[in-house]
Amino acid sequence: MRRFALICLLGLSSAATMAAGGTGKMATVELKSADGKTVGTAHLMSAKDGVSVNVSVKGLAAGTHGIHLHTVGSCQAPDFASAGAHWNPGHKMHGTENPQGSHMGDLPNLVVKADGTGELTATVKGAHLDATPMGLLDSDGSALVIHAAPDDYKTDPSGNSGGRIACGVVTES
Repeated sequence: MRRFALICLLGLSSAATMAAGGTGKMATVELKSADGKTVGTAHLMSAKDGVSVNVSVKGLAAGTHGIHLHTVGSCQAPDFASAGAHWNPGHKMHGTENPQGSHMGDLPNLVVKADGTGELTATVKGAHLDATPMGLLDSDGSALVIHAAPDDYKTDPSGNSGGRIACGVVTES
């Protein structure tokens, strides 16, 4: 009986995703600090107008942190430079306040509370969870990176958001 209920629940979840305009494709990210400690997770889901990103962190320094999707699915510590630049298939400038447009990988800042926890939900409009030119799952993948400082939403190329303090590879689930 439990198995039947689980199958029905999964079916309803898929139906709800399809009704909302999503394709049902999902991806996950395990965010790790430079010392290899897991500091959070992210769940990405195809949505009608792009990809929904839901991030939850714990154990980070309190404050406001820039967070971005990066072009390469690699997170080599200690500086996570292997993740490359911000994901920018449209070849725009950085920041939502930049009059020349913004990178698709630019996300709103992540606010971490005094207890080290934080959450962020955003939609990356026009993005896909596939290997197309607007897809996050191309041949070299993509990564989600958290920075030490807030993103100022205008300074090219990285929003003056400081060093990379956590990183995780986007993995289809």
